[in-house]
Amino acid sequence: MEISGSIRQILANKGSDVSTTTPETLVFDALTLMGEKNIGALVVMEGATVVGVFSERDYSRKVILQGKTSRSTRVGEILSRPAISIGPDDSIEECMARMTLNRIRHLPVLEADVLIGLVSIGDVVNWIMHAQRHAIQQLTGYLSGQYPA
Repeated sequence: MEISGSIRQILANKGSDVSTTTPETLVFDALTLMGEKNIGALVVMEGATVVGVFSERDYSRKVILQGKTSRSTRVGEILSRPAISIGPDDSIEECMARMTLNRIRHLPVLEADVLIGLVSIGDVVNWIMHAQRHAIQQLTGYLSGQYPA
């Protein structure tokens, strides 16, 4: 099954609200924000520039496993850099390929170097599930004679 659609369509569906932090933020405070918002990552900004992504994976691998503490470590010390991003007119397939190639679960969406959204692997999976349901409905309708030949 070919997966059609663009990142812009995913953002239109889910919204473009993005939670951000700065490199100077303590990891503890970033984790608190993530817990409050029930999200798995924050886009890290220096002014209007995206410099990276801070995720639960960064915390577990770069704080806990290295014996650091979240109350004394800054996000800038452990964030994933450089920020791997995607454009709003890129395809869903390109998004999946980029996530898979880089082994990441979140992609900031940039348009003319401006942050306009964030796409997660969960967003992509939801899009694919919706597309599959739609295709099944169309095929069922066709097979049952509901669509003209």
